[in-house]
Amino acid sequence: MSYLSDSTGITFGVYFKVMPMKTNIQFVQMPTSEAMEGYVHEKLEKLYRKYDWIIKSDVFFKKENDPKGKGKICDIELSIPGPRIYATSNENNFEMAFKETLKDIETLLKKKKQEMKPYH
Repeated sequence: MSYLSDSTGITFGVYFKVMPMKTNIQFVQMPTSEAMEGYVHEKLEKLYRKYDWIIKSDVFFKKENDPKGKGKICDIELSIPGPRIYATSNENNFEMAFKETLKDIETLLKKKKQEMKPYH
């Protein structure tokens, strides 16, 4: 609970409801996967609990023809206070691509959190 004072000096409590992070998952030119959507939501929910200042996340899964065997691409873009954070990876399967991209996103979030800390 936060406490605010009005112009008369009366203090009153205000409750702020934490809004859940909005997550948008898109499978570009390929069929959707409910299992993958559930996995993404689960992992992003953990990320949101750790970094509650995340506003929104966009996750894109794409498939490209790659003669080297890769071609499963995951892009994640997070809306946060300040500039957006973006990461992408190209792996052999979508789960690995998502894990690698999420790891890169977490690294960027840690850096951003350090920048946000006040210096005394």
